[in-house]
Amino acid sequence: MAGKNNNRIGRINEEYRKELSQIISYELKNPNITGLISVTKVKVTTDLKYAKVYISILNSKNQEETMQSLKKSAGFIRTELAKKVNLRNTPELIFEIDDSIEYGAKIDKILNEIIPKEKQETKKDNEEK
Repeated sequence: MAGKNNNRIGRINEEYRKELSQIISYELKNPNITGLISVTKVKVTTDLKYAKVYISILNSKNQEETMQSLKKSAGFIRTELAKKVNLRNTPELIFEIDDSIEYGAKIDKILNEIIPKEKQETKKDNEEK
């Protein structure tokens, strides 16, 4: 029975992720929310009372202000979500920054700086032999 419930929660998480992406991208009109905002994942508690919404913000004028404005708009976003996803309860939304994309980009940059150096050093070693 637990497997069925986990599967249901997984489907709810994915459905909420898709709908929240649409709401934040197209229906939320707040000038303080700037940049490209992606909903990377949603984790709903098993009782469906709370949902952690992981957000990635790229090219924002002010990431902190964007996050605060999202939190202030949580009531509107939740109301819109309730209209789109027909469940008995709509969870309270808790927004969190997901910096995994930013972290990945940072790792890529570091790797790109290291790899050319290694290639140059290998080339020098080969020329010396």
